[in-house]
Amino acid sequence: MKLKEIYSDKNSKPVISFEVFPPNGDFENLIHEIKILSDYNPEFISITYSANGKGGKSFELLQKIKALGINVMPHFTCITSSKESIKSALIKIEQAGVKNVLALRGDVPDFEINRSFDFYFANELVQFIKTHTNLSIGVAGYPEGHIESPDLYSDIKNLKKKVAAGADAIFTQLFFDNKKYFDYVDILRNEGINLPVIPGIMPIISKKQITKMTSLAKITVSDIIKEKIEKYKDEPQSLQNFGIDYATKQCIELIEKGVPGLHFFTLNKSYSTSKILDNIKGELWKT
Repeated sequence: MKLKEIYSDKNSKPVISFEVFPPNGDFENLIHEIKILSDYNPEFISITYSANGKGGKSFELLQKIKALGINVMPHFTCITSSKESIKSALIKIEQAGVKNVLALRGDVPDFEINRSFDFYFANELVQFIKTHTNLSIGVAGYPEGHIESPDLYSDIKNLKKKVAAGADAIFTQLFFDNKKYFDYVDILRNEGINLPVIPGIMPIISKKQITKMTSLAKITVSDIIKEKIEKYKDEPQSLQNFGIDYATKQCIELIEKGVPGLHFFTLNKSYSTSKILDNIKGELWKT
């Protein structure tokens, strides 16, 4: 199914989906983790673009996940891609039976040599995909603003361009304060953006993880979280358990307020995400 159908008002329950990335080594461990997550009936699994920018491992992983009977939504980044390479990859994934993609600009490289200049912004990629395929297109949203944007409203102006170009759903950056998400959705609605806005959930696993994420994106970390990270810095299992409990509470509130879905950034591990889903199973059945 395409994103419009997946997130239609006909769905009485929030849609569950996961994100994984191509591992550096073989796929054996990741496929094992995905098989565990498949018991929770995800509507799809998204695959991040490969680190080398060529997408080969991403496509190989796509095929392996599809072989498990799970729908896949690959990411497409464009800042280092030519129109020819994007078009070729789009044809390839459509032939593989893919219906949905997540269109992203991607990280700007430190160098400007030996890269294509066909795309600068994600809305250009959305327009290109819309013109050349029948794929449904998801885009990224940032409840606290993109790290390169001077403020939230500047970022929302860019989001409006992606929506106008043909986006069908918005997947948010992770957040730890649900109010940030709810306020963001309210602003989008007031700005005339009425697409489904799917919250991105990332369970806290380690101090290193949080340090890295907050260096790459605008993500508010509360004093409570900081205190727990410091308290459990030498107790990884205790910190992971805190992360599960914290994300469980987040998800319950989000479900109660009628979110269209929950998109889990799994970091290629099933443990925390599966525990959270076990915890919220009763809430999901209520909806």
